[in-house]
Amino acid sequence: MMNIFELFQYPFMQRALAAGICLAALLGCLGVLVIMRRMAFFSDGIAHASLSGIALGVIFGIHPLFTALASSVLFAIGMFFLEKKLKLASDTVIGLIFTSGMAVGVLLIGMRPGYQPELFGFLFGNILSIRKVDLLVMGPCAVLFLAFFALRWRHFVLTATYPEAAHLARMNPDLYQVALYVILAASTVLASKMLGVILASALLIIPASISKLIACSLKKWVWGSIVISEVIMISGLAIS
Repeated sequence: MMNIFELFQYPFMQRALAAGICLAALLGCLGVLVIMRRMAFFSDGIAHASLSGIALGVIFGIHPLFTALASSVLFAIGMFFLEKKLKLASDTVIGLIFTSGMAVGVLLIGMRPGYQPELFGFLFGNILSIRKVDLLVMGPCAVLFLAFFALRWRHFVLTATYPEAAHLARMNPDLYQVALYVILAASTVLASKMLGVILASALLIIPASISKLIACSLKKWVWGSIVISEVIMISGLAIS
């Protein structure tokens, strides 16, 4: 019987492990901010809304990961402006984006009959189908987003917890809110390629929630969330 170390000699397993490690760290960090801002439903809404971008990629022969990323970023920016201009609650705006994006996606998919493996790959995930081009997008994006958080972490935390204090500190809370929306949208789509819509949201929320229960400081909460996320990702891949 093949042991686990022999399995990781295969390129597809190496790509799955590399993508999993990068995105688990990113989602573990993001999960803390998501719980702070009570945005657990955001990732679900964006993931489903990005269906329209995936459909466009399938129809026009473009890699669906790129079109899904582009559509998710547009939806995230649109969500921010709807909140500001219409003075609607976040959950209401997410519901609007969720249903609108998914409805457009379903209509577009109907224009291309037959089985669409890329579509089902995003809906249900397939970590072993990660290709080099996917990894070349996931890896740099995860590193770039994590580096940005490391440089601006205090700004994100202050904006999430005390927006009035952020104003007094001459920060721009709206700018950091848009940045969080965009990064969260892009990260959700990247994770959906690996894990599917449902499990991407789970990996965003569960590690951060567990870490919050046992951590005694913000720093330990963040690191605990990242470690738990990595353990879940690596052990899940190994056990499966």
